[in-house]
Amino acid sequence: MKIEIQKLLFPQVGRCTEEELYFRVVPGRIDEKEKLRDNNGKLKVEEKNPDFNDLMTQLRAIRQIENGNADRVYADLEQDRICFDKKGKVWFDTYFNSFSAGKWTKYTIVDNLSLRLELKGAFRITLYTTELFRNKASKIKVLIKSVISDHKETFSFDYPSIPKRGLCAFSLEALEDGAEYYGGAFESEIPEEKIQNVKIGICICTFKREDFITRNLGILNKSILENPESQMYGHLEVLISDNGKTLDIPKLSTDKIHIYPNRNLGGAGGFTRDLIEVHEHNDTYQLTHVLLMDDDEVIEPEALVRTWRILSLVRDEYKDTFIGGAMLRRDRPYSQVESGAQWNAGRLVSLKAGLDMRELRSVLKNEIEEYAEYNAWWYCCMPVSVIREDNLPMPIFIRGDDLEYGLRNMKHLILMNGICLWHEPFEYKYASNMEYYIMRNLLIDNCFHFPGYGVGEAIGEINSHCIHEIYLYRYKNVDMYLRGIDDFLKGPKCITEQDGEAVHKELMAMGYKFQPLDKLPVAFTEDALEESYALGNKKGLKFKILRKLTDNGIKRMNLGDAVVPVTVANSKMTYRKSRILYYDLATEKGFVTKYDKAEAERCKRELKAMLQRVEKELPKAQELWRTEGLKLRTLEFWKEYLGI
Repeated sequence: MKIEIQKLLFPQVGRCTEEELYFRVVPGRIDEKEKLRDNNGKLKVEEKNPDFNDLMTQLRAIRQIENGNADRVYADLEQDRICFDKKGKVWFDTYFNSFSAGKWTKYTIVDNLSLRLELKGAFRITLYTTELFRNKASKIKVLIKSVISDHKETFSFDYPSIPKRGLCAFSLEALEDGAEYYGGAFESEIPEEKIQNVKIGICICTFKREDFITRNLGILNKSILENPESQMYGHLEVLISDNGKTLDIPKLSTDKIHIYPNRNLGGAGGFTRDLIEVHEHNDTYQLTHVLLMDDDEVIEPEALVRTWRILSLVRDEYKDTFIGGAMLRRDRPYSQVESGAQWNAGRLVSLKAGLDMRELRSVLKNEIEEYAEYNAWWYCCMPVSVIREDNLPMPIFIRGDDLEYGLRNMKHLILMNGICLWHEPFEYKYASNMEYYIMRNLLIDNCFHFPGYGVGEAIGEINSHCIHEIYLYRYKNVDMYLRGIDDFLKGPKCITEQDGEAVHKELMAMGYKFQPLDKLPVAFTEDALEESYALGNKKGLKFKILRKLTDNGIKRMNLGDAVVPVTVANSKMTYRKSRILYYDLATEKGFVTKYDKAEAERCKRELKAMLQRVEKELPKAQELWRTEGLKLRTLEFWKEYLGI
């Protein structure tokens, strides 16, 4: 039987309207950039518009001027269609609408491919494959067909074969005015008996994010849960752990949406509550997989459908696979933050970070598989078989819970263009109380997954983090680190004998408080910001030695102020400064720290004492976590901890 394996998408208002993630009217605009430069590397066309500050925007405009194609194509987002004048052309080798040929053939039983299009008018359709060759997009045309119809009609075109690498894609060129494209899908002939029955349970942990939850449930209801036309209809349940106990349960609940009031024990506590409900009641839910998802994101329903379809066709050798979703930025919806990650004993590496997914080369680079050790829980799908009474997440509240569980359980990870969500960037989420969890949980995770992480490595890590914060005059953060280390050295009892909610409230009270920028004693000025960036980028051995000899300028302080982004601060930016404004432009808030000799000396003394403790106590603490800590993963522990 022929089944739809990937629907062709249009931009959606309220979700994403970045057209070049879906289709492009300028072919390979990044791949052509060398052709637009002279021998000195300058653009052949002079910049005339002051708004053309972004090179990619400028290149696109130049290409449109060259071929005049932009005036021949109009995207009608209200009607989900693209209208063409004669010679108008659109390419679909994009993030959402290309077909990840190499991954579909590697991980699933798909071995044939066709393209279904709904068209009106006269078109030339070109099917092609594309992959990276010497860092450029190499295209091979595999089929060219012309069609004509005076009404909306469905056409189907077969790809001769599916390549083992790269993408399958297509382009449309109008042969007359008034031609229209209405969408379609990639399809494949699959024996019905080989299609597996898959049902996914979305597990969400939320804390006082009513607006996000209400909006996303509305999207899921409309697109899948209450939509009999969806392929995934009847194959999805939603479980929500309400850590804030603020959701309107009677209003939001349905026979497919289940909400559980829960103690606020962070993401670990919320997601584990969902997993426990799956484990305890799966005779009712009949789930084959769970999908862990954050509460404050914009979702693309088709990503869920693609995840479900991959799992229904997955090869036997990959039945235990995880499927990860990439994180794109909400403020720049074309910019990828992460697609899979590596752990490296705590030195985290976000894979494929910073790619502009409007670019064909970025889409192709995203197809290249790299070694990945885990996927964050903003979108992480795993088989229900992982959920066992002795194999639940560690109760470490936040930061590192998804990492530890992934390292423990993930054997294969499928990452694919178009399976993603849009999330608020992490630089907009700074909170100094997180430093406690970062340090404590790093030490815990290393106990289980890096046996070679010894006293030397720990002392180096701790000293580096704390001295960095001392140089930034963020003395409260040093206290956070030291408290996290102290709790780690106590062993698992720091969790079993403490009230996690109460500890979190204490940490929040200890940290720096953001205030409106105009209420702070240091003024936010562009000159101060530029000076801070210049210092942060300053290089050279002389500057490095000078910073070391003067304790990062403290011994030569000139009483100036620094203005620094809160999440990318480095100690070079604060060299010889007495006060520092840490700002977050998204919220127009910040906080100020200043050099305090007594506080700096106190932090250094306490750091020295802690390092001496680490040298003596670390091995014993690690052994406690590796033995007694195993009890914290059990259903028995979690039920008591959550009060179920």
